[in-house]
This record gives sequence, structure tokens and C-alpha cells, in this order.
Amino acid sequence: MLNYPLPDHRPPTNKPVIAGCLLLAAVPVAHTSAIGTVWTTLCILTASMLITWGAESAQFFVAQGFALAILALMQTLPEFAVEAVLAWKQQTSLLLANLTGALRLLTGLAWPAIYLTASIVHRKRTKEPLRAIDLDHHHSVEVIGLALPLLYVTFIWWKSRLELYDAVVLVGLYAAYLAILSRLAPEQHEGMEDLELIPKKIVTARPLYRTVAIFGLFSIGGAIIYFTAEPFLGSLIALATAIGIPSFIVIQWLAPVISEFPELLSTFYFARQESKASVALMNIASSNINQWTLLIAMLPIVLSLSHGSVTALHLDREQSSELLLTISQSVVALMILVNMRFDWWEAAAMFVLFASQFVLGSTVGGEASRMFITVAFLLWAALEVLRMAFRRKMPEAIGSFADTWRTQIRS
Repeated sequence: MLNYPLPDHRPPTNKPVIAGCLLLAAVPVAHTSAIGTVWTTLCILTASMLITWGAESAQFFVAQGFALAILALMQTLPEFAVEAVLAWKQQTSLLLANLTGALRLLTGLAWPAIYLTASIVHRKRTKEPLRAIDLDHHHSVEVIGLALPLLYVTFIWWKSRLELYDAVVLVGLYAAYLAILSRLAPEQHEGMEDLELIPKKIVTARPLYRTVAIFGLFSIGGAIIYFTAEPFLGSLIALATAIGIPSFIVIQWLAPVISEFPELLSTFYFARQESKASVALMNIASSNINQWTLLIAMLPIVLSLSHGSVTALHLDREQSSELLLTISQSVVALMILVNMRFDWWEAAAMFVLFASQFVLGSTVGGEASRMFITVAFLLWAALEVLRMAFRRKMPEAIGSFADTWRTQIRS
């Protein structure tokens, strides 16, 4: 048995009792065994399957985007719990390591994996290569929903600190995003024949049974993820400590890999159906949106509760560098979405730049490698802007969002 390696910062007894209730997942585990990674990983995988079934069933009764937003929020509970643990213990040096690692993982690894899965299925079915994954018209809402938080987080990077008023703005952006999604129309029932057995049984059940089943899948899956996340983090760090992996590497890469398993599993589940590959991409986009808004907003709130007074997170040079790299990668992801399609070469380039972080980090040093890859992403984004300018045509996502606003949201 290994001690939980994070320092046992216990707040003074005069802290609000409600803070402890809100941070139930952050209660420290004094002794966590590395073998715990087995059962905690199995729990997270099971829970992710349950909430994926719930979201797939719910899209026929609420807007698909809204169902995916709830799915993404449930799936990122492990990430929220990990950040809550770090913020409650005031491990400010590790807060952005985990956050930026998770965000870069989602677009740098998960998106190429979605394309690869869909392309394999497509080739088996048609004997032809899959050139691109096209997004549906209503997915433009997710594109706009990602653009505004990215713009505001860039402002946070510029001022090098994260404060409580930033949390208010970010929560407001996410609330507006959900409000817009809730106005969209549900999916047509003609697509039910593509459902797996359990979602199909739920969709065709009586209204009362259907409601109970969907609510039960979300509730049980979310509860399992919520209460498993903290022991998972402890067992993962214990395992890494046993084999000599630095804690920063664990927090930035190993923890996000497993804590993002719910998204990775559901995207594989959607992408292997090929026709739902765009849904898999939007699942990841929704996860990005709630992490760029709610997850970042949570940090100054939890830090202030733990400290007992209003506290801001001040970014040091390394944290600013990590955040800028993550923003630049997300901007490229946004530029891809603006075109409403994900081409094969974009999947390949995104993966190469993601993988190069590890290769360059081990050869030229962490800060130099981050700067090189950041510049590469920013140049890519600039080229995309120039390409759109020379086309002299409004980006597809903006036009689609305008149509969606006029026909569904405003009406």
C-alpha cells in the first residue's frame, strides 16, 4: 500500500461545512493501492457505457446536441473530480497540467481515432477510402459554442490570472450554450433502426418506462463515475510512483488518458457505426466546451473555498506556455469545425502534432518543444483564415448557424 502522494492539506475547521459537501469527491484517500486501477477503470468503462446508452436514447426526445452536452458533462465528471482534488489541496502547480493535458488529448488523439475507426468501417463496407467526415447542419451550434469560450480563455491567458469574475462569465457562456441547444428539434424517429439493442428497447418503450430508464442510466452512470474518480486518481498515482514516473507526467497525461475513457469509449461506440462519426466528433466538442467553461470556472471557486477567502489562480511562465499551446490546438480544431467537415489529412496532421509533443519534449526540452508546436498550430490556424478569406465565402458553420437560429431557435 502506498500513501496518496498529494500533500494532505486540511483546511481550518472554520471553513464552510457546505464546501465539504460540494467537494465530496475530493475527500482524500490516505492509502491507495496501485491494484485499484483495475476496478476503478472497469467502473469508469461500465459507467460510460450506461450514460452513452442514455444519451443515444434521449436524442429522440430532446435535441441531439442537448443530449450530447449532458453526455459530455457526465463523461467529464472524472476530470472535474481530479481538478477538484487538486484545487482543494491547493496544488496550483498541477491544476493546469491536468486540464491542458485532457483538452489536448481530446482533439489530438480522440479526433484522429474517430476518423480512423470510421474509415476502417467505411472501407470494409464500400472498399473505398473515407475522405472526410461531414458534420450535420445543426452541429454549427457546437462550433459557435466552442468559439466564444476560446476567445474568453485567450483573454485569461493574456492577463495571466484566473479570478472569480471569470468563473461567472464562463458559467454564463455555458448556460447560454445549453439554452440554445434546448431549443433545437429532436432527432427523427426514422433513425431508430440504427440503434443498438438496449437503446432501441428504451426508445420504443412506454413513456413512463422510457423516462425512468433514461434517467436511471444517466444517474447510475454519473454516480459511478463521480465516486470512482478520486480513488482512481489515487491508485493511478500510486502505480506511477511505484514504477518511477514523475507526478507531473502522471497528472498531465496518464490521469487524463484514463479519466477521459468515457469520452474515448463513447466516441468509438459512435464512430464504428460510421453514420454517427459526426456525432462522435460533437461528443468531443461538447466535452471541450464544458471543460473550457465549467471546469475552468470551478478552479477559482474551489481555491477560494479551500483558502477561506477570495483567491485567484496566478499563472506562472510554464502554465502560461501550457495554456497557450492548448488554446492554439483548440483554435485549429475550431477552424476545422468551421468548415463543417473533418478531412483525412487534418486527422493525420492533428495526430502528428499531438505525438510530436512527446518526441520533441524528450529531445529539445519541454519549453522549447511547446513553443515550436504552438507556432505550428498558430501557423495552421492563420493559413485556414487566409484560405477562407481568398474563398470570399462565409464559413459553412456561420451560415448553418444563422439558418438554425432563424428556423429553430428564434421561432
